[in-house]
Amino acid sequence: MDQFVVSARKYRPATFDMVVGQRSITNTLKNAIRTNHIAQAFLFCGPRGVGKTTCARILAKTINCENISENIEACNTCESCLSFNQSHSFNVHELDAASNNSVDGIRALVDQVRIPPQVGKYKVYIIDEVHMLSQQAFNAFLKTLEEPPAYAKFILATTEKHKIIPTILSRCQIFDFARITVDDITKQLVYVAEQESIEADPNALHIVSQKADGAMRDALSIFDQIVSITGNSISYAQVIENLNVLDYDYYFRMTELMLEEKASDILLLINDIIQKGFDGADFITGYGSHLRNLLVCKDPATHTLIEASADIREKYKEQSARCPEEFLLQALDMMNKTDIQYKGSNNRRLLLELALLQTGFLVKKKARPAAVSPPQQLPTPEKPAEKPASGQTVKDSVVAKTEDKPTPQPAAKDAAAKKPKALEKPAATEKPKVKDAAPEKPAPKDAAAEETAPQPAATDTLKAKPAPEPSKATRPSSPVSKISLKINGQDDKKQEPGKNKEITSLADAPKTAFTENELISTWNKLALSYKEESLGLFMAMTTQKPRLLNDFTIVVSLENAIQEDLVREKQSELLGQLHKTLNNYSIRILTKVSNKTSKQKAYLPKEKLQAIIKKNPEVSRLQKDLGMDLDY
Repeated sequence: MDQFVVSARKYRPATFDMVVGQRSITNTLKNAIRTNHIAQAFLFCGPRGVGKTTCARILAKTINCENISENIEACNTCESCLSFNQSHSFNVHELDAASNNSVDGIRALVDQVRIPPQVGKYKVYIIDEVHMLSQQAFNAFLKTLEEPPAYAKFILATTEKHKIIPTILSRCQIFDFARITVDDITKQLVYVAEQESIEADPNALHIVSQKADGAMRDALSIFDQIVSITGNSISYAQVIENLNVLDYDYYFRMTELMLEEKASDILLLINDIIQKGFDGADFITGYGSHLRNLLVCKDPATHTLIEASADIREKYKEQSARCPEEFLLQALDMMNKTDIQYKGSNNRRLLLELALLQTGFLVKKKARPAAVSPPQQLPTPEKPAEKPASGQTVKDSVVAKTEDKPTPQPAAKDAAAKKPKALEKPAATEKPKVKDAAPEKPAPKDAAAEETAPQPAATDTLKAKPAPEPSKATRPSSPVSKISLKINGQDDKKQEPGKNKEITSLADAPKTAFTENELISTWNKLALSYKEESLGLFMAMTTQKPRLLNDFTIVVSLENAIQEDLVREKQSELLGQLHKTLNNYSIRILTKVSNKTSKQKAYLPKEKLQAIIKKNPEVSRLQKDLGMDLDY
């Protein structure tokens, strides 16, 4: 039985053109050989399995070839190429820095550098995993790396460039190897499958490429593993089963259930996924990638960013057309937050199910109109359902509107059908009357409920008349949003208590005078109500008493800016309470920070002595007479 050779070694590139996914680096190296501008030291860095050591060997073989082709490739027929292919070339030395990381290993290498090559032009030293060298080994290698013999070339390879000291980096030409794309790995796997006479589903090879995470060597190792299980035929179902990869179909089905808002089916699908042994974290990561691909499909210019086969891309395009962008963005954000919270959760399954259910209701949530709260504003005046007849005063009509029992209206002399446009300004000696009012019938028993409907015509009527001055003797019993005041010039005996007219602007608001003692009492009660909510605000309000100015401005003295911020944060709330309690809507709050300089306290013995001398100068004379002084 022939000895089995793994695909990673069997199909290892032997020329620059065979290297997968590193076209820019191979072209640079070929141009350097063509122009004879070969550096003394190279540093190849990048992820695992992307071709660093392979390119180093190809470079070492090519620069020693005696018959380089026009395409800058080794001939594989000369003595140097044959010895290299048989792995006994004396001009190429490979050193594993992971096992030879001491100073002694570098000193032995430096001693070998002094011997010129017997066959070929150059002696090439390939040091793999060079970041494993110790600090002393790096320092011992510096001089040789900076000024090597003309025939010596060094190629350093590493996966962790940040661990190499800067003095080494400055002496090398650095080549950063990138991860190999999924499409490039898939093409190489198709080539290997053809060479091995293996029937492979392209979607299956695509899954293998994604699992390799940009490493060609890992992809070939996975390919060998699948072949050993399935034989000469590789199917998509066999790959996802053996690699423990969640099928694309689960992600598509989950999105469909979310679009249809089927909560129970979402929970059943999650249960099916967990029953098959898949971890919730893997599903969150995979579904996040699925949502990202759906979002990418929204624009044809970004279709190339999807790392999937042609069949899967078509499915993405079809489902993406039915997904709103806002849903995809919020779903992505939800998956990202769930991924962060998943490891620290005690009930991970509940967290996963809750996140998916919340994501599933995002689509319909966008379709429902949001409830818009009406803007806060002063109440508009209401027009009564029945207009007062001629001879009836405005005051009487207002009183009649608020009473529970209906009040009969006297018949009007003038039966005009046209609506009144404005109220006549009342004379000084008589009560105001409504001009051209239509005759009205006695109101029914349930007329009071019907009179609460607002009528837009009354707004223009009341705006045409200037606001009356409120009486200081009355206080509103209703909330701030509905302020009731008596109308000046009306008969107080006929005005029923609590039946006041509603104001239409801030100019109608009351300005009841109050004393500073009333202010302090009200202020202390407000401070006490905030004691449990904010102790800092309570202290700020009770440290000093507020002062009252003539224009109803309250000056609040505070000790520092922090207290000022606390008061300003609640200023609108405090004003509302003061307006309502003191029945004065012209109150303003003015904060003032007092700049008090604290006295400096004496802490050191010398400072204490100076303080005593300042109070009693005789102590200074006593100190001089006794020759006493402080040592510190």
